[in-house]
This record gives sequence, structure tokens and C-alpha cells, in this order.
Amino acid sequence: MSTASEIMAQPLSFRCGLTMKNRFMLAPMTNCQSHEDGTLSEDEFHWLVKRAKGQFGLVMTCASHVHPKGKGFPGQLGIYSDHQIAGHQKLTTALRHEGSLSIIQLFHAGMRSPQELIGEQPRCPSDNKKFGARAVTLEEVHQIRDDFIASAKRAKESGYDGVEIHGAHGYIISQFLSKEINQRQDEYGGVLENRSRLLIEVIKGIQEVCGKDFCLGVRLSPERFGMDLNEIKTISKQLIQLKIDFLDISLWDVFKLPEEEKYKHQSLLEHFSSIERGSTRITVAGKIFSQEVVIKTLDHKIDFVSIGRAGILHHDFPIRVMNETDFTSTKPPVSVQYLKSEGLSDAFIEYMRRWPKFVFD
Repeated sequence: MSTASEIMAQPLSFRCGLTMKNRFMLAPMTNCQSHEDGTLSEDEFHWLVKRAKGQFGLVMTCASHVHPKGKGFPGQLGIYSDHQIAGHQKLTTALRHEGSLSIIQLFHAGMRSPQELIGEQPRCPSDNKKFGARAVTLEEVHQIRDDFIASAKRAKESGYDGVEIHGAHGYIISQFLSKEINQRQDEYGGVLENRSRLLIEVIKGIQEVCGKDFCLGVRLSPERFGMDLNEIKTISKQLIQLKIDFLDISLWDVFKLPEEEKYKHQSLLEHFSSIERGSTRITVAGKIFSQEVVIKTLDHKIDFVSIGRAGILHHDFPIRVMNETDFTSTKPPVSVQYLKSEGLSDAFIEYMRRWPKFVFD
């Protein structure tokens, strides 16, 4: 039997028939580097392709909005219009040339769309005073569903190997899943079956439009924004039954215990790694900075690791981890010049200043 240290360099096949060359995925990360009309910039192209050159087996884009009014950040990559396809085709061609799978993350910010960015009141499953958001109509719920499906079709036309549905971190899908945020009284609110209906309809629609050979993943987060750990586990099992290709669980810290006392008998990682998942793959994200943590994570029956901050700090994190025993990522803060050498633009570096003690001049 292969050890985890051997497994991290081995190929991994997905249900759809695709194979990633190793067990390292670049996590989807906001970077504010593209154009305001959602088209790909040279800066974002350079950032992503540099990670493919660094041997990430799967390169995922930042969260890419499926509707102009679902935009969450300035300079955000979009996938809501055909005028954006040319840039995506350029990116997918380059990633394929480097031997990396290309996945675009589909996203709608919902109540977290800044009003000054979208020019109107943000949208939410139900009225939300904290975010100044209004409830969407039933017709608008259906439109959001259709926007995700249309964007997945556009992604396939752009040459992506697949898509990931962003169902985490308090954005629109997560808002519908949340029993705290979602106060609807129709078939999209109330019991978990109703709150998960939008996500399930999006998945089924993408599977129908894009086919079995198109990789489909879903990102979930088990805590914050009204998420309940057991409910997220229940949804994960539903998604496995729907035969998605992979689950992407965002944990913030792969080895942390759950926040709620009733779930602390296991780490968050153990809660999800113990789920029977058939041929659906699972990846996790959260403070994976070293070879030791990569190996320990894979030892928990995780199929591949999702690398965020360490991928910012080292474009070649997979190479370093696979070839250097006891490799540990550089610890922030790091200089502006260091980040530029790792392929970050001025806009991305400015965004990283929001992270405490990450950048110094």
C-alpha cells in the first residue's frame, strides 16, 4: 500500500473520466485582478498560469460571478456573458498546455454584493437588515438557478474541464442553505430539503446540460453564516448520491475542532473524511502550509488537498512539498517585492493587505 508521502505525487481519476496528475489543487481565491466587465486580465492570466507551471494538478479560478448583480468584489472575473469567453479560452488553453486541469468556480454573492458595486440593493433569500438586502422573488430564484446552469455551459464552451459551485462562506447558495438567513415560506425555505433545493436544481441542471464527461464539484463550509455541521454532512451525502465528482470542504483549519460543543467528539476533518462517498472525491482546505500537514491530511482518507495562502506564497508549492522533506511555507509577513516575484499584481497585493500582517512594504 502506498504511503501518503507517495500518494501526493500520484495521479487521481474522477468519475467524469478526467485525471489530475497529482494531489494538489489551487484553491479558488479572490484576487481583484481582472477587468470590471468580468473579462480576464493579463494579471489574472499570469497568476493562474504561474501556478500551473508550479505543478498544481488542478488550477481553480477565483469565484466567478454568474450574473452582473451577483458580483462580490471589484476586478472580479465573470462568466455571465459570451463576451467573456475569449479570455477564458486563452486561460484554459494555457493551463492545459502545462498539464493542469482547469476548473472555474461559479459564484453569486447574494446579500454580500456591495451596493456600490452593483448599483442597486443586493439580493438574499429573504429580507436582511444587516446587509441591506431584499428578498428575491420566486421568479428570481429560478433565474439564479438558470444563471448558474448557463454559466456552466459557457464554461464548457470556454474549454474548462469542469466547474465548482460555490456553496460556502455565506454567499447566495450558502444563504439559501442557512436556517438563520433563509426565512422564506415557499418551497425554497423552511426544512433542509427546501433550503437545499436551489443547490440540487443547479447540480441537476448542469449535469443535464454539460454531460457526464464534465467535472462537477461543490464547495461547502460547515460553520459560520448559520451553517449547521450535521446539515452540511447531510447535504454532502445528498451530493454524493447525485454523483458529483468532488466535494470541496472549506474548514479554515483542517485540524480544528468544531465550534459547537455537541460536535467536538471529532475534528471537522474527521467528520467529513468518515462519510461514505463511493467514487466522489473529497478535498479540504485550511492552513495547509507544509509537507507534514499535506501528508497528515491525506492520511485521513482525503483524496487531494486544496492550497490557498501557501499557493500565494509559493507558486511551486507542489514541487517543493513533493521534493523537499520537511518543507514548510514561508511565514508572513512578506514583502511587496516577494509577492510580485510570485506572480501577484499590484491589485492582488493591495487586496492581501486586508489580511493582518501578510504584507509589508
